[in-house]
Amino acid sequence: MRRLPPLNALRVFESSARNCSFAAAAEELFVTASAVSHQIKTLEEYLGVSLFSRNKRKVELTPAGEQYLTSIKHALDEIEVATQRLTANLETNVVTISVAPNFLTRWLMPRMARFQEKYPDIELQINASMGLIDFNRSNTDMAVYFGNGEWDDIEVHFLRNVMLVPVCSPRLMKGRFPLNKPEDLRHHTLIYVNKRKYEWENWLEQAGVTFITPKGSLQLSSSQLATAAAQEGLGVALADSTLTSREISSGHLLVPFDIMLDTHKAFYLVYRKHRPLTAGMKAFKEWLISEMQAADANDPVGEEWEE
Repeated sequence: MRRLPPLNALRVFESSARNCSFAAAAEELFVTASAVSHQIKTLEEYLGVSLFSRNKRKVELTPAGEQYLTSIKHALDEIEVATQRLTANLETNVVTISVAPNFLTRWLMPRMARFQEKYPDIELQINASMGLIDFNRSNTDMAVYFGNGEWDDIEVHFLRNVMLVPVCSPRLMKGRFPLNKPEDLRHHTLIYVNKRKYEWENWLEQAGVTFITPKGSLQLSSSQLATAAAQEGLGVALADSTLTSREISSGHLLVPFDIMLDTHKAFYLVYRKHRPLTAGMKAFKEWLISEMQAADANDPVGEEWEE
């Protein structure tokens, strides 16, 4: 017979350690804080060691608790994965996906007809979201992230690097100060994405422009808004060369300088680590990676947008 501690106490211990709080664990597990404290005390008495050091503001793992957590977390993960494999309907054709709004509207949606034609029996349920997904608490199956690929506890599949080019309305090129050389940007408003002002600084340095004082600046909260502002003639923005191929191909946006900035970031397809893929998830993953590998500046989809 196995000598095991109370399994419910182990679950409470893992939650308390992960949240560094008995109160947060109680909220997560839908029990009272006193119930959590009782379960931890029961487990410590069973083991004969203290797992937490307690103070007024928070609880912290003892060295013994840290060592125990590593093994317990791994064991609980294995139990959870085994349960998912047994109970999951791997034949389901419904896939819930979370995608950044800019990627969704400018890249994915224009290609959805291709996916539907190839996989008519698969239903995609798509949500626009800028944040990271907690796959343990969400019904989201997969997501497309933008970043450096370093996220914990998820499977990560590289899609494509993000390269930025300056874009502007054709009206700016026909105005009083046309953009003939990078230094001409001093006569125009530079459109920034909040918290990413360094992108313009890096692009100007790469273009060989050591210092300019632009006519003005406009800061917006997302790449999608920055691109829209450029299209409205409010200034010059840096935009993903692939995501804006629709506007560039149709002539609604122009690229005044063929100088591309490597952001050293990329788009990634992600989902919960060790999760068995359903039939629908496999199909979407294979299709998305294939489309990304085929996409370039001369993507034929641009011809479809011009129609």
